[in-house]
Amino acid sequence: MQYTHLGRTGLQVSRLVLGTMNFGPDTPEEDSHAIMDRALELGINFFDTANIYGWRLGEGWTEQIIGRWLARTGRRDDIVLATKVYEPMGQGPNTSGLSALHIRRQVEDSLRRLRTDRIDLYQAHHIDRHTPWDEFWQAMDTLIAQGKVLYVGSSNFAGWHIAQANEAARRRSSLGLVSEQSLYNLAERTAELEVLPAARDYELGFIPWSPLYGGILSGILRRTTDGRSSGSEITARRLASNRPRVEAYEAFCDELGHHPAHIGLAWLLHQDGVTGPITGPRTVSHLEHAVQALDIRLGAEELARLDKIFPGPGGPAPEAYAW
Repeated sequence: MQYTHLGRTGLQVSRLVLGTMNFGPDTPEEDSHAIMDRALELGINFFDTANIYGWRLGEGWTEQIIGRWLARTGRRDDIVLATKVYEPMGQGPNTSGLSALHIRRQVEDSLRRLRTDRIDLYQAHHIDRHTPWDEFWQAMDTLIAQGKVLYVGSSNFAGWHIAQANEAARRRSSLGLVSEQSLYNLAERTAELEVLPAARDYELGFIPWSPLYGGILSGILRRTTDGRSSGSEITARRLASNRPRVEAYEAFCDELGHHPAHIGLAWLLHQDGVTGPITGPRTVSHLEHAVQALDIRLGAEELARLDKIFPGPGGPAPEAYAW
């Protein structure tokens, strides 16, 4: 397994992140535990979840599954555990967002469900435009001082949100955000305009979610040819709008002799500033399949061909906006 430091921290994490979004709704608890067992066997030490995962309002179903696994295995110190706060966890006011009240309530609930005394990386799941940065950082700094949170990260932030958050933290002499988790993959490269440059400038770890764009980069045409479903309605729409590029992509993957899913993950691992993509396996075999991407090395010619098939914005803003 390949490891790297999470941004400017001393925290060492695997270059493939175990995403747990499917644990509960799509993957039964016993199978979820088997995936986590196998992830550690493979050297994956970075586990990512969120209080909202499981999609049963207020229950934190996925966190509970992870907590029972931790209680069974006693492997807490072997993993870097990341979760998130923001999404609604109840009805009525003060049940969502990044207010000090909601953060305090949710960190206690997450700790209880996860059966742990600390969260290694506590991520703001979305931006909260109603909460001042000083309130956010006061809440997070308190949790850090209490030992309940070690590092703070963000998810789905714009580039200027990253700048605002870290400048506010700097004024308080706080460490600030150490990571950003964003939608980023070969077919959806908007993050290259401002988010990824901001993360690099502030030395944040960068964690792409949906690295295969909901299946678009996972050999989807092979599945549909075999008579299998193309996935969700969103995936079907994405395929319809990207079909010529996906056809060219899968043909090029055949030339390289690699599975399209492996090339999609490997491409991300070759991008400057990327810590590691999140893989969200539903089975142990899905996880074992994803790990194979770590062994792929893409040269300049292969990367240029992929850029031609799925052209990005042409660099960071404002150069990318030039005529």
